[in-house]
Amino acid sequence: MGVGGCLVLPWRGVAVLCLRLLFLVPAGVPVRSGDATFPKAMDNVTVRQGESAILRCLVDNRVTRVAWLNRSSILFAGNDKWCLDPRVELVTNTQTQYVIQIKDVDVYDEGPYTCSVQTDNHPKTLRVHLIVQVPPKIVEISSDISINEGGNISLTCIATGRPDPMITWRHISPKAVGFLSEDEYLEITGITREQSGAYECSASNDVSPPVVRRVNVTVNYAPYISGAKSTGVPVGQKGILQCDASAVPSAKFQWYKDDKRLSEEQKGLKVENRAFFSRLTFFNVSEQDYGNYTCVAYNQLGNTNASIILYEISEPTSSTLFQEETTAFQTTQQGPGPVHDGKNDGSRTVASVWLLSVLFHLLPKF
Repeated sequence: MGVGGCLVLPWRGVAVLCLRLLFLVPAGVPVRSGDATFPKAMDNVTVRQGESAILRCLVDNRVTRVAWLNRSSILFAGNDKWCLDPRVELVTNTQTQYVIQIKDVDVYDEGPYTCSVQTDNHPKTLRVHLIVQVPPKIVEISSDISINEGGNISLTCIATGRPDPMITWRHISPKAVGFLSEDEYLEITGITREQSGAYECSASNDVSPPVVRRVNVTVNYAPYISGAKSTGVPVGQKGILQCDASAVPSAKFQWYKDDKRLSEEQKGLKVENRAFFSRLTFFNVSEQDYGNYTCVAYNQLGNTNASIILYEISEPTSSTLFQEETTAFQTTQQGPGPVHDGKNDGSRTVASVWLLSVLFHLLPKF
């Protein structure tokens, strides 16, 4: 295809017939290029889809007639428009140049355009090739996917553009380095939980900024308990046992003591379940509360458990606290070690003599 709405002639013999029509060239006169410097046209013209293309033909005062043709279609002959396409306009027709413009260029406008001139009864032509570039566009991409750990996935990203866009895949992850694939397809076998997340497809051809689309990959796996620490609490105090677990889908939790499941209905006990942890709170720990507890985390892919002990510790007494505070105070006063100087030693000696004299004066009174 090409610029539409123009006078179209069969390709065979179209050059001779167009020139005969435009310039009244007698039959038998060949269409030839003439000298190497005339006429002069632009090099290949490259424009982006939607932009305007300027086709320029340089001439001189020897030219009597001039025209622009597209394949088998006459666009302009002199000042006369032979093409009905409103996008095609005559820009300049002077003794030095003959210029037309095609607005809002599309891919079907791509192809050869011919500048034909008549001078000294000798028709001459020069061809220019219009190249239309198209920004990349992703026309097909895989949907978000959910897969169990260890499975295989194949992601697809199809893009169009002119020139053909380059397609790359990368994993949006702090640990990811470089591209995973420089192809339309990304294959992952034996996928792991660390490979879950967003995968980005980028299509680029330097015509415009790259086009980017993402596919979210969810990797399902059974629960894994990452934190379960035993706790010591005095009788009568508040105690907390916590069980941390990662899983996709999120884990559900159950608590047991001595094979007996615990529930929130039990007095003085609270069970708090969240997506990644479960917390067991004792508001007033009694002797009966001490012992071994089991946290069970599960989802549809499996389950796991961990043992946590709530054990008794002695509550600090007032005398114990006093001793600890005194020791801390003394340690603070002593510091890392004594430092002596001559002035301090002298002052301590004078103070000792004064205390002894006071004692000698007080002793007779007793």
